[in-house]
Amino acid sequence: MKKDYYEVLGVSKDATKEEIKKAYRRLALKYHPDKSSSPEAEEKFKEISEAYAVLSDDEKRRQYDMFGHAGIDSQYSYEDIFRGVDFSDIFRDIGFDLGFNDLFQRFFGGFGGFRERTKGKDLLYSLSISLEDAYFGGEKEIELERNEICDACNGTGAAKESEKVTCPFCQGTGQVRKAQRTAFGHFTQITTCRHCHGEGEIIKNPCKACKGRGIKKRKRKIKIKIPKGIGDGMRLRLTGEGEAIGRGFPPGDLYLEVRIRPHDKFLREGNDLLTTKKISYPEAVLGNEVEIETLDGKEKFHIPPGTQSGETFVLKGKGMPGLHSKRGNLLVRVEIDVPKKVTPQEKEIIKQLADEMNIKIKKVSRWQKK
Repeated sequence: MKKDYYEVLGVSKDATKEEIKKAYRRLALKYHPDKSSSPEAEEKFKEISEAYAVLSDDEKRRQYDMFGHAGIDSQYSYEDIFRGVDFSDIFRDIGFDLGFNDLFQRFFGGFGGFRERTKGKDLLYSLSISLEDAYFGGEKEIELERNEICDACNGTGAAKESEKVTCPFCQGTGQVRKAQRTAFGHFTQITTCRHCHGEGEIIKNPCKACKGRGIKKRKRKIKIKIPKGIGDGMRLRLTGEGEAIGRGFPPGDLYLEVRIRPHDKFLREGNDLLTTKKISYPEAVLGNEVEIETLDGKEKFHIPPGTQSGETFVLKGKGMPGLHSKRGNLLVRVEIDVPKKVTPQEKEIIKQLADEMNIKIKKVSRWQKK
């Protein structure tokens, strides 16, 4: 059974990102496999790195806080847990030349090369829609800010393509060989060059638009298709609409979490809609054909004689369209509308009705308002 991520890092559940980062930095220094002589160092390093990868990411942390390990395991592969997490500044701060991509391949099973399969960070956007939007479907436009490939340098980070020069630290190979002696013996370690990040080239004259990063922040409007019948809390995934991390790497995905605003006339339960229709006492006694509002417009239905207040009638197929199931029904709860004020003529008629029904009406004092 996996340990609680917060316990693994030794932080509280309301810890800030900075507190989580500090805790991981301290533990990484203690359990780094090339520095610690403890036989448990490698497993501890894996454990704290996984905990940091989840808790440092807002969306993964939210899923973990809501559903625990099940929320992470059901949505992310082991590789996906580490996707988009930047360990480089932490390792640089504590003086380790071995980058996390190399450690991942060495200690986490490789996955056929983690760096080559890295993609940009996924984004989460909360999309508020009306019940009508969910009923009819349609198109919405959102605006978000994200990192995109710099269009001035096409993601190279250089003012001009020709102003990139061969990296002198790796001689253009993108890799650095380092002989090491460990408790297991001597071996040659091949790591990604931290100066050129495996590109084999470094920038001589950085692009002014992105300051050599190859990416820059940009506001973007995106059109979203809302499927009919979508439910509150459901997510839409837009592949490739997340953040970019650099040329040659696929961007992340955009997840839209749908929130349906409360409606003033309808309550949704699954694919069924619930509403209330007020009728008069004569209509309840004698029956009548009345009009009821639906999301498609007005619909007529028959109130049978003797209808009781609180009775519910079903209009089949007048509920929400099914996203993956059949259309729901409209449930109409009838309430008898008792007027607070009546005219003298109405009052006299009601008295006559009471006499006819042998109902004795006694005068009562009015309730005093507090």
